Amino acid sequence: MEKAEKLKELHEKWQKECKCALKDTGVRAVFGDGNPESEIIFIGEAPGKKEDELGIPFVGSAGKFLNEMLENIGVERKDIYITNIVKYRPPGNRDPEPEEKSDCREWLIEEINFINPKLLIFLGRHSMNDFFPLEKISNVHGKLLKKKFKNISCEYFLPLYHPASALYDGSMREVLMTDFQKIPKVLEKIDTGITTYVK
Repeated sequence: MEKAEKLKELHEKWQKECKCALKDTGVRAVFGDGNPESEIIFIGEAPGKKEDELGIPFVGSAGKFLNEMLENIGVERKDIYITNIVKYRPPGNRDPEPEEKSDCREWLIEEINFINPKLLIFLGRHSMNDFFPLEKISNVHGKLLKKKFKNISCEYFLPLYHPASALYDGSMREVLMTDFQKIPKVLEKIDTGITTYVK
């Protein structure tokens, strides 16, 4: 069976088993999307209105900007994999509650380990704080973090601001574009091996 088919089965299994209360308000589960062989997984926060309608992550305005930034580093959207820490849209696009994140957590972990990327890229503080609760995105955006988690195969992490932040604050656009330019260099660094760990 192809890896894409197995990944679909994984999502369908968790769609049935996930106990997240957002199931009752969202239109559908929004599965991760993209290349199951990708070296990178981008992790956002939660689906928005457009994502909930179409069942694909990052298809609204923030998604368009994300695609533009990917193009700038010579990467096509179909070559990467993108998902969210919460698989259902919170009402009114509010922030997901801790319990909702927790209820979707095993789904996310299994998804990450199945794809087994070299690098996890956090899009925004919510996804970053799910893994690094004490870090502030203003301090670590664009910086490679290395940490071993007991249940995650990947140990390299790159926090970035959420693409939506550039839609509300024009100055963030430049910051995000600059941070995105670091992605190919970060992948090179990982290939050569890094010794610095974040506690």
